[in-house]
Amino acid sequence: MVQNIDAAVFQRMMIHAHAAINAQKQPINDLNVFPVPDGDTGTNMTLTIGAAAAEMRKKHYDTVGQAAAGTASALLRGARGNSGVILSLLFRGFSKAVKEKETMDGRDLAIALDFGVAAAYKAVMKPAEGTILTVSRLAAARAAGHAREDGSFEGVLEAAIQEGQEALTHTIDQNPVLKKAGVVDAGGKGFLVILQGMLDEVRGLPMPESGEDGAAPSDKADFETVNVEDITFAFDTVFIVRKFKEGTDLEPFRAYLNSIGDSLVIGEDDEAFKVHVHTNTPGSALNEAQKYGVLELAKIENMRTQAEDLAAGRHVQSTDDLEAVEAELEKREAPVHAAPEKKFGYVAVCAGAGLEAVFKDLGVDGLVGGGQTMNPSTQDILKAIDATPAEVVYVLPNNKNIIMAAQQTIPLCEDKKVVVLPTKTVPQGISAMLAADPDAGEGDNTAAMMEGFANVRTSEITYAARDSDFDGFAIHQGDYLALVEHQLFGTDQNLSAMLERLARSEGHQKAEFISIFYGEDVTEEQAREAEKIFTGACPNAEVTLLAGGQPVYYYMISAE
Repeated sequence: MVQNIDAAVFQRMMIHAHAAINAQKQPINDLNVFPVPDGDTGTNMTLTIGAAAAEMRKKHYDTVGQAAAGTASALLRGARGNSGVILSLLFRGFSKAVKEKETMDGRDLAIALDFGVAAAYKAVMKPAEGTILTVSRLAAARAAGHAREDGSFEGVLEAAIQEGQEALTHTIDQNPVLKKAGVVDAGGKGFLVILQGMLDEVRGLPMPESGEDGAAPSDKADFETVNVEDITFAFDTVFIVRKFKEGTDLEPFRAYLNSIGDSLVIGEDDEAFKVHVHTNTPGSALNEAQKYGVLELAKIENMRTQAEDLAAGRHVQSTDDLEAVEAELEKREAPVHAAPEKKFGYVAVCAGAGLEAVFKDLGVDGLVGGGQTMNPSTQDILKAIDATPAEVVYVLPNNKNIIMAAQQTIPLCEDKKVVVLPTKTVPQGISAMLAADPDAGEGDNTAAMMEGFANVRTSEITYAARDSDFDGFAIHQGDYLALVEHQLFGTDQNLSAMLERLARSEGHQKAEFISIFYGEDVTEEQAREAEKIFTGACPNAEVTLLAGGQPVYYYMISAE
């Protein structure tokens, strides 16, 4: 048994822990059920511990105390989601316990685990049983008991993991949401994977290289059981604040946040604090926070919208990457206000390099990245309008969920007239641009573009994110879904069969022109096969194949 460790070993343990959870990231994601089934616990914990691993790779520490402090600091700033923040708190308390230690033995480890648990419980206003808190608390208690009998670092860590595994199996009976879904707690599972990675490093075992391990279907959450109605507070709100001064008392702020939300976790160090809270008034939370320091970063997600997207079989995109948001903000250029130089200008919303190129070729001045699961804001669209040098700017939302945001730009634009054409799909937007007449008057040009997209019939092929019964169809995760004008046309496990059925549908049989835009997950060879299917099934139509590069949808198909 390894009796104690030094700073170098501790640093390698953190690196190994990151590799361990990265290898099991997806199985942990598959367990996640609360508060919305977005399956990101494994990802959040991997990114969180990854921040510490990166710190351990690039710095040298002389003592365990220094290495633990560096780990805690990196975890706080790299923490993603509720699970990531709690993980950072566990290591925050851990680091305080070994602050003055050059090396660490089993007794030191037991005390450090206990300090970590105390820090995490203190930060969570309403700690619930059947979570990572339960698993860490029982693991720490067993570590303390074992340390009285055997003071070796390896022995204490092994005992903590064994007790933690036992506690994890019981979480399914302690948390009603877990019991309803039939799974153990994802955060608790992730914590034990991290501890096991640390132990494996002590024992000299090789690090896993990638996340190839999968989870059997029985090890996944039943997302059918989680409803939008189960979400009391809609907005998942995360932000970082740099304190005005050290020693700031956050208890009044903690009490305030608890009065306007739930799932509250606050992690802090001497310089900053990070908040995770679910609330219906995120603006109030951010305003109150600024009494205690300077707001640095913030992320707000509507969990009800996420749940509705998932229930409809649509891809749910997470934005729990504060560093990515910060990088995006930093690279954005100052707004451009272009003076009118021509009569008409055009702004289109789309996603995918191929679709962007098509719109550019058709004369679109400004492109706004977005579409299904990636709806741009009114400000994003307004920025593109401002940068368009025209008296009248036509906006093509190309998605029914973006039309309203686009319309909000009309009263906001002072020196240009904005005309929002209610295009609901990218093919409609392309047809509208094909009909545009730069020499016509505004009324005639608007009428021509409206008529141009009015007769376009759009079909899309995507995938099912989960099992469900929808619109009379029994849908299974991974099935191909065909949508016609946003209505479910059919499902199939064979993409070619799905394309064949779609090609032989009435709308395509009557079409004179069919355009097939293939997405980022489709190879050119696969796209050529789709083209052959439509060419053979629709002999009276002119079929055109184009690389759209769009996410989410394998194919977008327009028929005119």
